[in-house]
Amino acid sequence: MLSFVLLVLGFALLVWGADKFVAGAAAAARRMGVSQLLVGLTVVAFGTSAPELAVSVTAALKGANEIAVGNVVGSNLFNLLVVAGLSAVLCPLVLDRDLLRRDWPMSIGAAALLGVMLLLGGGLSRLEGVVLLALFAVVMAMQIRPALQNREAAPAEDEIEMKTSLIVVNIVLGLACIVLGGQLSVDGATGIARMFGLSETLIGLTIVACGTSLPELVTSLVAARKGQNDIAMGNVIGSNLFNILLILGTSAVITPITVQPTAPIDCLILVAVSVLFYLPARKGKLGRAPGAVMALTYAAYTAYLIMR
Repeated sequence: MLSFVLLVLGFALLVWGADKFVAGAAAAARRMGVSQLLVGLTVVAFGTSAPELAVSVTAALKGANEIAVGNVVGSNLFNLLVVAGLSAVLCPLVLDRDLLRRDWPMSIGAAALLGVMLLLGGGLSRLEGVVLLALFAVVMAMQIRPALQNREAAPAEDEIEMKTSLIVVNIVLGLACIVLGGQLSVDGATGIARMFGLSETLIGLTIVACGTSLPELVTSLVAARKGQNDIAMGNVIGSNLFNILLILGTSAVITPITVQPTAPIDCLILVAVSVLFYLPARKGKLGRAPGAVMALTYAAYTAYLIMR
């Protein structure tokens, strides 16, 4: 019974927190005169990636980050195929030109670079971690500098729908509820799965892996429902860049990462699906049909994980 309560409470916190977080982020973009895409790629992406960052850094500090690469690659696949896919099914996404020309290709390049590192070294060394962090700094500069140069004039005070203090409260409180709700949902779902006798391996590959991406999923779905496509898709691509460059970079610098033999294969799958679904999106829109195919592709990948 406690597991069911935790699951319901967790989802309630996720939905409510995501609604507040997206509202605050959109208002922050308007007040600062920057695009919602930039806020999605940075503030929202960093916030929804906080659980993965906390878990990976904690594991690295304990010298037990062997599964960090698998968690990141699995999370990125979930973000791209399920978060973006279901967001497109809910409301077809009109994609920003900068995201298509700059950010999505950079996420493909980051995944490809990770794959090369894993194939050549069997893991990530401290030096490779430094390289990833340096690339993260370059990516941030490439995203932020043009946005600041093209800032729009801030709206008049009477045109701003949310005060600065309320924006901060919405972002901080919303993010806190998202992180807490995600953890409670994972705990509840894991308890229910064990009650039905599911194996620890299956729980880890499905419920726990998807659970760390629940913040991205709910946040993007809420943003898509509100028609804020740049926040929805910026969150997906931004989180994928954060996961590879910042989280794995930081973890590898703390403690070199060893990987399972299947990690390069999963990384190759990530690159393949990133390129595959980038092709129809290049037209500037991700419709319901490609979104449904993306979600089904993740279901097929999950079946592959269970069987291997």
